Amino acid sequence: MLCPVCHHDNFEGEDSCENCGADLRTVDIPQPATDYRGRLLGEHLDELQPAAPRILEAEADVEVAIKLMHETGIDCVLVTDNGRLVGIFTDRDAVLKLAGQPPRPRAIREVMTRDPVVLRHDDPLAVAIHKMAIGGFRHIPIVDGGGLPTGVVTAKDVFRHIAETMS
Repeated sequence: MLCPVCHHDNFEGEDSCENCGADLRTVDIPQPATDYRGRLLGEHLDELQPAAPRILEAEADVEVAIKLMHETGIDCVLVTDNGRLVGIFTDRDAVLKLAGQPPRPRAIREVMTRDPVVLRHDDPLAVAIHKMAIGGFRHIPIVDGGGLPTGVVTAKDVFRHIAETMS
């Protein structure tokens, strides 16, 4: 067991360091992880100033969504049913679910990703990064307390904010 003071390699189970006499009785007790609520990772998502989301109703034609995404240069559209978030349609959905198929009228609800993972505006940046990393997401909707979409956090926004804050 290494002494935390002098880094002398002691025998496992020793109560004190053979070299410097430091107390080793608590060295092997797990310590709580460092809290992620530091200056940067503890910031709320509001700090990113996410843009207002582009929203379409679930019955809208998927071609409308693709056209909107193309014209506005966005990568996703939030899908609602009577104002409540029910899905997200991304450029990835378009490629994986529509590429190679003949064009035909179809509701966006047929090809959207249902029940997307969501964030709240006051979630810390660390939570957004965690959800993106675990789920492999590049876009996560932000919803209010009633489940109404208010924004979208993108991986691009997160990394830009971190880079600006660190420089």
